[in-house]
Amino acid sequence: MSKSLENIKNVYFIGIGGIGMSALARYFKFLGKNVAGYDKTSTQITSDLDELGIEIHFEDNVNAIPKSFLNKEETVVVYTPAIPKNHKELIYVRDNGFTIKKRAEILGIITKDIYTLAVAGTHGKTTTTAILAHLLKESGAKVTAFLGGISENYNSNLVLEGNEVVVVEADEFDRSFLQLYPDVVAITSMDADHLDIYEKANALEESFIEFSSRAKDHLLVCNGLPLSGITFGIDDDSDYCAQNIKIDNGAYVFDLKTPHKLIEDLHLNLPGRHNLLNAITAFAIAMLYGSPTGSLARALFSFKGVQRRFSYQIKTDDLVYVDDYAHHPTEINALHQAVREMHSNKKVLVVFQPHLYSRTRDFASDFAKSLNQFDEVLLLDIYPARELPIQGVTSDWLLELIDNDNKKLVTKDNLIKEIKKSDAQVILTVGAGDIGEEVNGIKEALLL
Repeated sequence: MSKSLENIKNVYFIGIGGIGMSALARYFKFLGKNVAGYDKTSTQITSDLDELGIEIHFEDNVNAIPKSFLNKEETVVVYTPAIPKNHKELIYVRDNGFTIKKRAEILGIITKDIYTLAVAGTHGKTTTTAILAHLLKESGAKVTAFLGGISENYNSNLVLEGNEVVVVEADEFDRSFLQLYPDVVAITSMDADHLDIYEKANALEESFIEFSSRAKDHLLVCNGLPLSGITFGIDDDSDYCAQNIKIDNGAYVFDLKTPHKLIEDLHLNLPGRHNLLNAITAFAIAMLYGSPTGSLARALFSFKGVQRRFSYQIKTDDLVYVDDYAHHPTEINALHQAVREMHSNKKVLVVFQPHLYSRTRDFASDFAKSLNQFDEVLLLDIYPARELPIQGVTSDWLLELIDNDNKKLVTKDNLIKEIKKSDAQVILTVGAGDIGEEVNGIKEALLL
């Protein structure tokens, strides 16, 4: 534990149900701190935190904050940039002189004192950090890992084995990753995104370049990015490169060329070339950290995946149902590639919930092209998250741009009925909003 965190008695989270926030809440609870928080809605994540003895309320009300947390000398308040500026609890702690930190600042404090492996990128960072955490844990490293998703191996977004090394997902949103102190940095991708924050794609790129310069020991970059470092890729001239790729019973079997040797017959039980790239990245970082190769190969084979990242809900000869977090055109393209490769010659229905008005506006034509690749499209309303509506930016407008005869606007109320009307053999639910809350209902209806 960082020395600067030792004297904290209480940690109060505003937005405790967020994937990154809840990992920190678990971490502080493990360290023996008093932890409580607010979130807008009750979810599986908040229920899991409640089971750990973390008190959570769902009304923005200062009176709902537990009394012991109102002692500003003993309490640190952690919040995310997604919390609106007019949030009553946030205003109260600001006006009353509490110590207030963004989530990224807390991660910065933790990473300052422990050897840190940080994975950044507009796509791929969650799966890569989850694979890396699993590889290190299984090969004996005393690792603490803060994940941006729920690892299927541990049913958690926190891996807590010790404080020898930290694995962290380095988030580019709000330039959060510039708060970190990484020893090893990997950058998976630098596609334009978060233009509500950055405004221009080159500002996002500059932010990644600045972050890459923070690596004390090693910088790894996906081959083709405008950065100079150790490269990783597939069937190219990268320093760490996947070769002789085959598909065997739904899994990738491949060789990994490294600067020093060829590692043969690695197995990855995740579909999609993007996941193969994520696995190579994690393997390369673990090797540079010094993990034994034999242990890494066994650990890679046993990695089960991350919830809502190409998560099979149903997988039979007659019907496949996959849930995925994809919320950017590049991610939807990667999902499409994986589906067509693993389930060729089958009709595919995609249910997509756009995430953010600004992202829908900025990438509308790209979204239309990526969705048009599927055989059938059902489109839900835009999930606003932290944003207010933008005039003219609606799912109706996006639907008009999709050049596909089999397309339809749906609501959550009639979603299951519309899915059941389809004769598609592969069904996908896709998006970063609250579409994940519909998955169990859809799965049950399809299994009837």
